[in-house]
Amino acid sequence: MNRTVPFIWPLRVYWEDTDAGGVVYHAGYVRFFERARTEWLRAAGIGQQALREEHGVVFVVHGMDIRFNRPARLDDLLEASVVVTELRSASFKVEQALRRHAEEPVLVDARVRIACVEPQRWRPCAIPEFLLQEISKP
Repeated sequence: MNRTVPFIWPLRVYWEDTDAGGVVYHAGYVRFFERARTEWLRAAGIGQQALREEHGVVFVVHGMDIRFNRPARLDDLLEASVVVTELRSASFKVEQALRRHAEEPVLVDARVRIACVEPQRWRPCAIPEFLLQEISKP
């Protein structure tokens, strides 16, 4: 499965995101990607609190491969993208990228495996069917 149109979420780099040189601290990029994935789900009508309370599942990051190509800096306006590249019964993969603008080079990119778990025992479980259908939409 491959979504051809990425979800885009705008982000601003604030002082709290940077090191003493005004460059985004490496862990900050992970937070940017997390926010974009959360907003991607929210845009599809999927609230993470409701997933836990009403459906008894949560999504967790199982693995992440991240590349730091160029730095983002204080006050940069960034675009974080989310594209689903693989969907399984209990997990899915997304590719994410941060750019200043769509036509500019990728600053940081990541491939992320998201697992569905049952929060009481913290064990993998099947993604509910309605979520599989929503995640697989182009």
